[in-house]
Amino acid sequence: MNHDNKQQIRTPHSVIDITDWYCDEIRLTHTFSTYDNNKPMVSGNDSDVVRLHFGLKGDYAFSYTQLQRSFDLIGGHHNIMYSKGFEIAVTPKAKEIETFGIQFPRALFLEFTQNGNEHLQRFGEDVLKGRSALLSENWGPIDTGIQQVIGQILHCRFTGQLKKLFLLSKSIELLVLSAEAYNYTEKKDSFLKSKSDKEKIIAVRDLINDRLNDPPGLSEIAQLVGLNEYKLKRGFKETFNTTVFDYLTAQRLQLANQYLLDTQKTSAEIAYELGYSTPQHFNNAFKKKFGVTPNSVRINP
Repeated sequence: MNHDNKQQIRTPHSVIDITDWYCDEIRLTHTFSTYDNNKPMVSGNDSDVVRLHFGLKGDYAFSYTQLQRSFDLIGGHHNIMYSKGFEIAVTPKAKEIETFGIQFPRALFLEFTQNGNEHLQRFGEDVLKGRSALLSENWGPIDTGIQQVIGQILHCRFTGQLKKLFLLSKSIELLVLSAEAYNYTEKKDSFLKSKSDKEKIIAVRDLINDRLNDPPGLSEIAQLVGLNEYKLKRGFKETFNTTVFDYLTAQRLQLANQYLLDTQKTSAEIAYELGYSTPQHFNNAFKKKFGVTPNSVRINP
């Protein structure tokens, strides 16, 4: 089975838009929720699956009955969880919350990860024995690599069997990226100590994403979010494992690639729209990242 399924759920205090993609037994889900209060919302099911969870936007807290754990999460985080059936109560702390998730059937997950790194194998032992488990005690940040793969899924242009293969490959890629992030998220010494500073770094990422065609400089960003430039640069590097400049470059080029696929804009028009000084500068940056020229993307979508 391989199709999209969209639905909207309305409650007295929320509107939830859900898109599901099914690739055989694997389920991928994108959810965008709008809330007008912070009352907890309870959901759950009895499926026996491993869940990759990616919080893309918005702060929220949730309690997970089977794990006997509660989490207070800032926008931009991920982890891998397992339980046979699950029940969670989500308390929104932002008006808009966006998440993405992948559900692997237990047997398929074990098949994919039997030769994974030691942390994944340890997690797999819990899954094999039917014990509720969390891959990492520390939720990892949504870095550039993870963000781009999710974006590729959301904007997938393939249909039929090609789409099925694409979704399968991207699901496995996200599994690998999440598992490999373990060492990074488990480090003990954190530069950002306060939740407030961490929220400001998330705000920096969102500000950059909102202004890709007119990117602010470091001094402007620092002033807008209320951080000094040193804390901004070091905190961003710690959170997203990349520099502010490299993150901006990657996001602009990813957006450029999307424009090439989805619009009729010329590469020169895209270059100027995204703030490149010349089309040649844009062409060089694009080829360095993707290995092909912008025009070849247009010719061979």
